[in-house]
Parts: sequence; structure tokens; C-alpha cells
Amino acid sequence: MIQMNPEVKQRVDELRQLLQQASYAYYALDNPIMEDAVYDRLYRELQQLETEYPELLTSDSLTQRVGEKPATQFTSVRHNVPLYSLENAFNINELKVWQDRWRRHAPDTGAVEYVCELKIDGSALALTYENGILVRGATRGDGVTGEEITQNVRTIRAIPLRLNVDSLQRVEVRGEAFLPLDVFKQINQERSQAGEQLFANPRNAAAGTLRQLDPRIVDRRRLDFYAYTLHIPGQDDASIANTQWEGLELLQKMGFRVNPNKKLCPSIQQVADYYEHWDTERLNLPYMTDGVVVKLNSFKLQEQLGFTQRFPRWAVALKYAAEEAPTRVENISVNVGRTGA
Repeated sequence: MIQMNPEVKQRVDELRQLLQQASYAYYALDNPIMEDAVYDRLYRELQQLETEYPELLTSDSLTQRVGEKPATQFTSVRHNVPLYSLENAFNINELKVWQDRWRRHAPDTGAVEYVCELKIDGSALALTYENGILVRGATRGDGVTGEEITQNVRTIRAIPLRLNVDSLQRVEVRGEAFLPLDVFKQINQERSQAGEQLFANPRNAAAGTLRQLDPRIVDRRRLDFYAYTLHIPGQDDASIANTQWEGLELLQKMGFRVNPNKKLCPSIQQVADYYEHWDTERLNLPYMTDGVVVKLNSFKLQEQLGFTQRFPRWAVALKYAAEEAPTRVENISVNVGRTGA
């Protein structure tokens, strides 16, 4: 081992800070501050120093995103806060029925605000951070338990390995992992050329990718991620922020990407307008969306309304009408396994 001098550690810390800032600007803010060539050069320099001085290597270094050793299996983990499903509404009339229903549980509530986000067709993830460091990533599973897939989650560039805020001892972040449409098409083209079965849609491709045993395969498929909520175990959400909108702003400050097409709506009519706008414009998006997630903005009101056995009363998934087209089935094949999914 090469003897280390203080200047080496200082340079390593400097490189990590520069790369962290560049990654945050690129992924969370969508505002690059560094040329790709410069980023690559600094990354290689950090990689070289960590090789020469392994005692400086840390798990949150950006060079440690992709593990070299495939997992043998995934273990089941219990979520500290359940990942509930959302009640569905399929048109504006059903949206208003949902509004009438939650108001019956809070009859003295006056005017309210709603937060609207596009419902991305991907795979939900639960991320756990301790003292600002990513320690666990898990699939949604049945909402109560999921599979621990941390080494795969680490490969997703839009998921920070270290938060910009480390004052929270433990925090859980939820969001959606998905395949952008151009990446999905490229993957299927490569699978077609290799004589492999094509993925049916981006959602299935994302879910299958996350359950790969080899993180190098996950890394090559370039999953993306949007965060949409956070929790501190043992505390209510109002201890973090007062509203859903403030929570999204905090997530962005922490280093996450949130959906740039989100909107704060002061009335149910504006929610309806948002839904109708994206029902058409979604065809121009770089990812698949099958609806709009509508949430009451106030965390205090969310807490007051609570949950049914299956759904939060304060949120609804306003789905788009399914696109129908005639289909002829010529052949059905079934593949089992994770190595080629």
C-alpha cells in the first residue's frame, strides 16, 4: 500500500464534492454545470486515487455505483411505512365523486389545494438513507414487504448515494424507476438482433431489470427515477414539511429529481384541466404515463383523512382511457428466470 499524504485525502474530498455537485445539477436540477469530458476526467482521477489508496474508498463514492459481483438471490424486507395502492378514477365525474367522498370525512374543510403529478408507468421503489447515506433500496412488493435490491438501485444515476442534507438520521424516499422510451426502444432493438424475446412495454422492462441478479446488466439498461414522497420513520409527514408541494421541493434540495410537469392546483377544475391537457400531450413525453396522481396538498388534512384498508383517502389515480387496437395472437412463449429477463 502506498503511504498516503494529507494532500491526497484533500484532493479525493475535493473530487467527490465536485462530482457530487455536477451530478446534482445534471440529474436533480436538469441544469448541467460541467462538460461531460471534464466530468469523465475528474471521475477517472478519483477512481485512480481510490485504487492507489483503498483506505480512502467509501460506499457513497460515485465510483462505487456498480458492483462487480452478482447477487445469488434477493431477500424479503418489511417496509417501515407501507406503500399503499391508490384508488382509481377513470374520468372527471369519478374525480368529483372522490372529492365528495373525502369531504364527507372532513365536512368543515374549506377551499383546498391539490398537487398533480403525471403517473409514470414504471416500478415503485423505497429508498432508505441513514445519516445521508443510501443504505437500502427495495421494491414495492405487496406494499408491506418487498425485495431488497440495493446494489441494483445504486446503479441508477438519478438516485443519489449521498443526500445533500445529512441532518436527518433516517429518512425513507419513495419514487418511480422507469425506462425512458428511447432507451426502451434501443433495448428491444438489441434483443431483437440477438434473437431474444422482446419486452412487452417499458413498465415490464423496468420491473424485470430491477430484479436482475447482476447489477452490471441493470447499469447498462439506464433506468431513470423520479422521487415523489419522503417519510421519517416514527414521525408524521408534517414534521418534515407542511405540504405535499413543500415535500417535493425538499426532495429536490436533497438531490432527487421530481417530475418537472407537476402542478399545484387551487381547485378541482384546474385538476380536470391538467388531466385533459396531458391526456393529449402525453404522446410527446419521453416516458410512458397512464394517468395523473392527485393528492391533497395539506399534510394536516392528509393526516386527518387517513387511510382505508387499501388506499389513502387523500389521493387518487386519475387514469387515462386505455388505447385499444385489434391484436392477432400468433404465438405465445413463456420464459422463467432473471438472467435474461
